[in-house]
Amino acid sequence: MSVQTWTWLLVGITFALYFGIAIWARAGSTKEFYVAGGGVSPWANGMATAADWMSAASFISMAGIISFAGYDGSVYLMGWTGGYVLLALLLAPYLRKFGKFTVPDFIGDRYYSNTARTVAVICALIVSFTYVAGQMRGVGIVFSQFLQVDINIGVIIGMTVVLTFALLGGMKGITYTQVAQYCVLIFAFMVPAFFISMQMTGNIIPQIGMGGTVEGGEFLLDKLDKLHTQLGFNEYTSGTKSTWDVFAITLALMTGTAGLPHVIVRFFTVPKVKDARKSAGYALLLIAILYTTAPAIAVFSRTNLIETVSNKEYADIPVWFKNWEDTGLIAWSDKNGDGKIQYVAGSSLDGKKPIYTDARGLNGERMISNASTAQNELYVDRDIMVLANPEIANLPNWVIALVAAGGLAAALSTAAGLLLVISTSVSHDLIKKQLRPNISDKAELKVARIAIFVAILIAGYFGINPPGFVAAVVALAFGLAAASFFPAIILGIFDKRMNSQGAISGMVVGIVLMLFYMMKFKLDMFGGGTSEDWWLETSPEGFGTIAMVVNVVISLVVSRMTPAPPQNVQDMVESIRIPSGAGEASDH
Repeated sequence: MSVQTWTWLLVGITFALYFGIAIWARAGSTKEFYVAGGGVSPWANGMATAADWMSAASFISMAGIISFAGYDGSVYLMGWTGGYVLLALLLAPYLRKFGKFTVPDFIGDRYYSNTARTVAVICALIVSFTYVAGQMRGVGIVFSQFLQVDINIGVIIGMTVVLTFALLGGMKGITYTQVAQYCVLIFAFMVPAFFISMQMTGNIIPQIGMGGTVEGGEFLLDKLDKLHTQLGFNEYTSGTKSTWDVFAITLALMTGTAGLPHVIVRFFTVPKVKDARKSAGYALLLIAILYTTAPAIAVFSRTNLIETVSNKEYADIPVWFKNWEDTGLIAWSDKNGDGKIQYVAGSSLDGKKPIYTDARGLNGERMISNASTAQNELYVDRDIMVLANPEIANLPNWVIALVAAGGLAAALSTAAGLLLVISTSVSHDLIKKQLRPNISDKAELKVARIAIFVAILIAGYFGINPPGFVAAVVALAFGLAAASFFPAIILGIFDKRMNSQGAISGMVVGIVLMLFYMMKFKLDMFGGGTSEDWWLETSPEGFGTIAMVVNVVISLVVSRMTPAPPQNVQDMVESIRIPSGAGEASDH
């Protein structure tokens, strides 16, 4: 069967499975909608958390960024996996003991302030919308290639799918859908890795194959280093980021992980405190399967890409290249008219999206108007590397289609979790807790579903107009979470002297500082700037660390200059740290 047929078949089967689960597990109460009834087993919650966590950024974009950034891409591996250790040890059991539905709920009650709750709601919305933009773009990329539709149409299809099972099941439906999605995405990620590792190195285990030898006895990484230097790039195994920026990005991703509301809420779905800790451990184990394989995928895909396209005649290039070119995610400019694809360092398209014209070149390539140098240039969107990898390696059509199904599972699972956070922030923390405290369960559920519908429209807009590569956009969401939520949560658990004035001041300053820096250096607002203008030589992805430190300092200083929290709040903080005695997640 053709790739197209296989894709429709596998995507159709997996979607039917997701819809079936959503209908079976549809929520009938606010508790089922918000925390799946509080009865999810640790193993199922671990799988759901892993799927919620391993978004389009993990499945589609992370290996793509590592394949281009090389050693510098390791910050994503260290930061995102290290964050789960923080989450399991410092946050999950204590938040489960507290027993609330949402992060703003915890902050509102811990800091005995509706102002604090409102600030937390705003922060949750900003973080979640930034994160969900990457997921929608990931869905669009998958559909654009494998279902042969425009990226924007792909985003709209993805919006419809997510909306359906999020509206039907809430957290209950999403949880069990995510269990299925984890199975699909991990199988789809690992199968081509096994194939390509065996094909290139003779070792079926990709983590070992990456450090193995290729034909001729040369180590694969040494071969890739040589290919890089021959084309004018830095060695793949060397890094260009400063030690400080590597540290800052890693810490921002770690603390951002521990502060992400859509991940934290997962630990309210289990019956007991020890189950929260168990499910965090299971999630880390399940996530590690993909995260230890991603560097290998990056090395395999980078090597195959260079050997397949560099200095090759466009007329003889494989059909996969022209298919991705038609989607706008690969571009080639034939400046000297020799008909050859020359992939070298210093391209004027490096980091910039091609602007296409309606014309075709002498060789049939799509013409672009923003290639400015005299050399032939190649642009490859980093987000396609995992998806194109099986095609580049000439794997069977069913494997290529399987990757499409896995990419959709990864993007849709996280998008659903994020949309639920957005809806609960509005319906529970804003409407129920502040504006209409006497609202009935039925009315609150209706408001939550309306909020999901509005949120998916906004998310779709960001998916069609994203501010960068999927993983880069998601990294900014982690910076925002680190700058706002992490200090308020960690200090709320371990510093009983922390009061509402300190927490509110810290969150506001942290989120505003991070937003300003992100807009200035990522979106070219407020005068813009280049890497030479970065404050303290810190990239936007790593600035969350600085904003987080500022948040902590301001929180501590303000809290010590203002009255201590009420005694009952201090007693509550003491009780949170005692493992036993936690009841079900509640709405008290």
